[in-house]
Amino acid sequence: MKIAFLIIDMQIVHLEGVPQSKIDKVCEYINHVSGVMRAAGHPIIHIQDIEGMTEETEGSYRTIEEIVFESPDQALSKQYSNAFWQTKLEETLAQHGIERVILAGFAAEHCVQFTYNGAVERGLSPVLLQNGILSRHDDAVAAAYRDRNLISYPVVEWLARS
Repeated sequence: MKIAFLIIDMQIVHLEGVPQSKIDKVCEYINHVSGVMRAAGHPIIHIQDIEGMTEETEGSYRTIEEIVFESPDQALSKQYSNAFWQTKLEETLAQHGIERVILAGFAAEHCVQFTYNGAVERGLSPVLLQNGILSRHDDAVAAAYRDRNLISYPVVEWLARS
């Protein structure tokens, strides 16, 4: 099965106010899975929300430095909560023959959830990376884990090799 890893909105502007210890924990999982996926030749797409960005605020819309971005990772900009809406994400995934997407990032109750739903609408099989999503609200992460399909990093390791 062809899989891709989507890292959503791990940007300075969005993570303001989130405790650094939570960010560090999520980044550890995201970076580990990124390394596994990269080594197996699966696409990694860093999705950046640019809604509201101006020339003056552009710097705060950068991905946080804790997230590893290496070749051949791709970047995709979006202006809506659903990363499929008015972007080339669906086309990019189709070019790679992707059937399953692993989602990680910020915010569990907004952009992660809406992108998850967008994947379902397009016939893809989405899963959330366990310990790989953030929110300012702990109950939102718990609800996402309760209500959506999850995948742990050991299972990602196994799938990436398959």
